[in-house]
Amino acid sequence: MATTAESGPTPPAGPHEGSPHAAPSPAPHLSKGNAPAPRHSPGRAPVTKLGVAAVVVTVVLWASAFVGIRAVGPSFSPGSLTLGRLAIAAVVLGLVVLPKLRMLPKGREWWPILAYGVMWFGGYNVALNAAEHLLDAGTAALLINVNPILVAVMAGILLKEGFPRWLIIGSLIAFAGVAVIALSSGQRSTADVAGVLLCLLAAVLAAVSVIVQKPVLRKFPAAQATWFGIMVGAVCCLPFSGQLVGELQQAPLPATLGLVYLGIFPTAIAFTTWAYALSLIDAGKLAATTYLVPGTTILISWVVLGEVPTVWGLVGGVICLVGVGLTRRKSR
Repeated sequence: MATTAESGPTPPAGPHEGSPHAAPSPAPHLSKGNAPAPRHSPGRAPVTKLGVAAVVVTVVLWASAFVGIRAVGPSFSPGSLTLGRLAIAAVVLGLVVLPKLRMLPKGREWWPILAYGVMWFGGYNVALNAAEHLLDAGTAALLINVNPILVAVMAGILLKEGFPRWLIIGSLIAFAGVAVIALSSGQRSTADVAGVLLCLLAAVLAAVSVIVQKPVLRKFPAAQATWFGIMVGAVCCLPFSGQLVGELQQAPLPATLGLVYLGIFPTAIAFTTWAYALSLIDAGKLAATTYLVPGTTILISWVVLGEVPTVWGLVGGVICLVGVGLTRRKSR
């Protein structure tokens, strides 16, 4: 959760670096003199129950965002919706981060933060909001879930996580489940080419951002790394401020409350729990868990909006669960 972050950058301490629950360095008998003990492989770090909880919270809240965006979409345009979410998230998360903030990034440490702030919090959200005005939900879910495959490939190459056999097999099975959900959505409209391109752009921006953010979490706690990115994204979206003010004046109260929800829960909280989980889990394996988002979205829509899922939609959700489960198996 957003309240789990510590107050400042931590010294290098292995794969849990930047985590508020990072284990202390091994006892002195494992090292000579004052030299630090050898680091463990990030891919072999044990995942705590809190880490698993962070993944669950992220999946559920990100899934709820699709329902929320659909609900407030008629009242807010893509740019103003993004700025509104980020502004609310910046205030809420700032209340947690600022009292404990002792040090800001220096010099080159800003470059990756600026990169994922612009790409993920700014570009991704604007592109996705715009795409959902042009595509049916099933097609959007299918296209966005190209993202975990891109993350797995880039993490294997750039972060040296390799290409574990079960990660690849599980990802492909989970992607097939998403395809079943998309094909069972019941939509018959032709997807707009611009919407398809915007959705693919959002997927690419998110994938690159995950890779860029991973090293930042070795120095900065999850809440701080998230807040820095949100602030960068909000600054990028300031040109939409006039549009946001005008739309807020015209929006009905439920739409405004929906915007507040999107800013606090899927943005401030979920992006922080994602960053916390990313500090503990390989990027490729963590990204595979987002295949659960479309199925979770169907369940939330069922409860909140009364949209009864199709049989094939439920089957696709089960396939996603099986695929994500396989990604957690260890290759021999």
